Amino acid sequence: MAFSAVLVGVALAAAFIAPASVSDPVEAAPAFNAGWKKGRETGFPVPRYVSLKFANSRMRVGPSTDYGSRWVYKAQGLPMEITEEFGNWRQVRDYDGISGWMYAPLLSGRRTAVIGPWIETTVPLHRSASSRATILADLEAKVRMSINECDGHWCEVSLIGHNLKGYVEQASLWGVYPGETIK
Repeated sequence: MAFSAVLVGVALAAAFIAPASVSDPVEAAPAFNAGWKKGRETGFPVPRYVSLKFANSRMRVGPSTDYGSRWVYKAQGLPMEITEEFGNWRQVRDYDGISGWMYAPLLSGRRTAVIGPWIETTVPLHRSASSRATILADLEAKVRMSINECDGHWCEVSLIGHNLKGYVEQASLWGVYPGETIK
């Protein structure tokens, strides 16, 4: 008998992103894909996905602590897309399209994703990499997960904060590029 439950974004509403008040890396090298440029500081592909290493991570308006904070992200492990590099700073974009600059040591090469915010229905978490496999849970948009591996069509994921592991169709995720493989 399949266990099916709707998992809502674990404390996503209030604890996810908070506007900032003004005050005060390890980056894994993903495979370089044709058409991507190399980051001017690291030589890693740009764009690329990373995640937040810490809760309470500040996104700034520019690449320095001299610039004001745009947002404070309260969720460790939130996926971010690096779009540019400048010294120890990375221009990043979140799944809502908000962009700004983060200090590189706040970012981790650990891959995470969210169910795409554009998805209006639930997305099934399957026991194996097949649409005919048992459904373990139905996931709503913006549910966060760790990426274990992806084959270009399916990703094996673990839900952050839950003891639940399964497979999600890669096209349903923000934090992994279409066709990207992760081992």
